[in-house]
Amino acid sequence: MAFPEPKPRAPELPRKQLKTLDCGQGAVRAVRFNVDGNYCLTCGSDKTLKLWNPLRGTLLRTYSGHGYEVLDAAGSFDNSHLCSGGGDKTVVLWDVATGQVVRKFRGHAGKVNTVQFNEEATVILSGSIDSSVRCWDCRSRKPEPVQTLDEARDGISSVKVSDHEILAGSVDGRVRRYDLRMGQVTSDYVGSPITCTCFSRDGQCTLISSLDSTLRLLDKDTGELLGEYVGHKNQKYKLDCCLSERDTHVVSCSEDGKVFFWDLVEGSLALALPVGSNVVQSLAYHPTDPCLLTAMGGSIQYWREETYEAEGGAG
Repeated sequence: MAFPEPKPRAPELPRKQLKTLDCGQGAVRAVRFNVDGNYCLTCGSDKTLKLWNPLRGTLLRTYSGHGYEVLDAAGSFDNSHLCSGGGDKTVVLWDVATGQVVRKFRGHAGKVNTVQFNEEATVILSGSIDSSVRCWDCRSRKPEPVQTLDEARDGISSVKVSDHEILAGSVDGRVRRYDLRMGQVTSDYVGSPITCTCFSRDGQCTLISSLDSTLRLLDKDTGELLGEYVGHKNQKYKLDCCLSERDTHVVSCSEDGKVFFWDLVEGSLALALPVGSNVVQSLAYHPTDPCLLTAMGGSIQYWREETYEAEGGAG
């Protein structure tokens, strides 16, 4: 007789604040986990990028080289390099260990809102208010991008990358998905300026947030609307959204000082997490654990599930 499979644990939400870090870099424009979730990056309005251990609350390194505020950053799969983009229109490739600038890519005609590595960290993709996504070869000495995607009719707010796809959200109200294997581009029209877009972790869906204070979950292949999520406020700012580590919940920043969690299938609000009295500017969700980073003003907050106990009292 076969024993029944153990019932999977109900997903826990990160309700408990473990740490607040004052980042000391002006306003924190974005917070991002590294690939394994042990470290995080903060992008400052004071032109710096900082690398932290958020659980211990320790600053590991500061990266200086941008000429204006840093708006987004990402880490490579092997933690050896970082990329960042900012108000100085440049994309910077950094050596994590030395803190040095490896390459500075110029070519965008306006501020760079969003940056991502491809899976092998051989290419950086950047999206700008100049309406283009540009692909930069990290190993080439040539100054120009290897490819420019310029289908958007307004600024690019969000770029995400899978092994063979590029997802780009634009202020023109469209999300474009570039299938690199097929050489095709598909477009989904939302109608309101898009602030953030991402793939679900299973790769089947795309999540889109826009300035009509609505998040939409679309079937990636058909464009069918699978769910809408409302209750938060997003009418003015470029705010982050994502899915939880097991694709069970939709998560979004809000302009009213909270982070909202909705049940992905039901569409119902599961939690409105109070962070503070200002706009929650950015968030990052841990790749494998119910763990959240939020950014408000000049600080970031580190959240875990209620049952979490830090090992060795590091909390």
